Amino acid sequence: MLAKTFSAAVVGIDAFPVEVEVNATSSGEQNAVFIVGLPDTAVKESRDRIRSALTSSGYPHPHGATVINLAPADLKKEGAAFDLSIALGMLAAIGKIDSTKLKRTAVIGELALDGTVRPVRGALPVAVMAANMSEIDALIVPLKNAEEAALAAGDFPVFPVAHLRDAVDYFSHEHQLPYHADIQSYLSHEDGRQPDFAEVKGQSVARRAMEIAAAGGHNSLMIGPPGTGKSMIACRLPGIMPPMNLTETLETSRIHSVLGMLTVGRPLLNRRPFRAPHHTISDVGLIGGGKNPLPGEISLAHNGVLFLDELPEYKRNVLEVLRQPLETGYVNVSRAAGSFSFPAKFMLAAAMNPCPCGMQNPELGCRCKPDEKRRYRRKISGPLLDRIDLHVDVPHLPKEELLAAPSGENSAVVRQRTIQARKIQEDRFRGLNFFCNARMGSRDLQKFCKLNASCQLMLRHSITKFQLSARAYDRILKVARTIADLAHSPEIHEEHLLEAINYRSVDRTEW
Repeated sequence: MLAKTFSAAVVGIDAFPVEVEVNATSSGEQNAVFIVGLPDTAVKESRDRIRSALTSSGYPHPHGATVINLAPADLKKEGAAFDLSIALGMLAAIGKIDSTKLKRTAVIGELALDGTVRPVRGALPVAVMAANMSEIDALIVPLKNAEEAALAAGDFPVFPVAHLRDAVDYFSHEHQLPYHADIQSYLSHEDGRQPDFAEVKGQSVARRAMEIAAAGGHNSLMIGPPGTGKSMIACRLPGIMPPMNLTETLETSRIHSVLGMLTVGRPLLNRRPFRAPHHTISDVGLIGGGKNPLPGEISLAHNGVLFLDELPEYKRNVLEVLRQPLETGYVNVSRAAGSFSFPAKFMLAAAMNPCPCGMQNPELGCRCKPDEKRRYRRKISGPLLDRIDLHVDVPHLPKEELLAAPSGENSAVVRQRTIQARKIQEDRFRGLNFFCNARMGSRDLQKFCKLNASCQLMLRHSITKFQLSARAYDRILKVARTIADLAHSPEIHEEHLLEAINYRSVDRTEW
């Protein structure tokens, strides 16, 4: 008898429907199982897991030869997520469960030898896929993936199972209730306690720069000696950014789901991610890839912050791969397995010492020669520096500030200002495909960043004096627009433009 059901294959960060066809015959080799449709080793080994799970759960195994086809046949099938769908297909093929109901059900789950259903990666994109398919009426997922799938699926019915017997019972109970998850309630509070800006001593310029970065989505580079608070400030950047909306939450959580980084009790990311990879990371680890391409660190930082500490210590080729994602907000990875596009709309926050020893000047004990300083700084290319909006000097703290208690504003107060600034930008860019100043293109700058005569004269003088590139010119306008938004000013004035120019310290000094 022939039975059919649906499962899913995750390719990159997207789920694609896989039709599982099971044909059990009474002839042929006894208890033989043949799986076709480009299965990998994990899928082929499912025949042994399924046989043990069926026996342990008290269900019969088809006696004759069983052929299992995973369609489409030209799509590579990987992992153990097909176990449960194949097992149910076998039971339907021998008449133990309703094959008609099974045909309109999507199933994912790995089987243990005793019939326990284990969680799988990528339940979130699978739930989104199932909810958008008219051929599917319900989704069966492992119990530990239930909240993640239900939050992503919305009103689409999701049924969690902890054991193979639970999945079989679903087809014999007509009025079983689906799992309920209230996504608005989940998004109303953020998980965990975040570091607070009130803990930072001094550094008013750096704090102001991070507020501008958070308000407009700008990239930043902090330059200063060791121990001045660069890493401390960067770690607190997500806490002053506006909260993620539903679309951003699902986008970010989908990437983490595919990599198996969502856990029970944290089915979705409801606060902006902060990723800080070590400087020994490879270019593949940063942008993604591999034999079967998966997202890298910049995609894990999507809608959040990517912090690169000790920027010149990263390999040159690793830093250069950031150029395209910083401009476009996504990264294209081409491998033999195919071409994949991963989202990467992150805010880059980088930090570095001014010289190899970090002390910057002889008064602080610096013994670096001028050539050593130049070689150290030139590890960072001009095109990459051009893509960083804010260059911030973070000097040593005076002893008075170092010994005093922190006196700055806390993150909640700063965050309210960034939320108000983002609201202004959302209203300004309504109907466009971006919502923050950092994503404006050249045409948008001409429309939304018009300058009066005195501002034009000031900017013309700066371009001539500092030999700014066209990209640096655009970045100054974007930052000035954000500063004006924080001041609730509909127009860009001289003080806004002057502050934006002052954040191009690398362009104004020998590099």
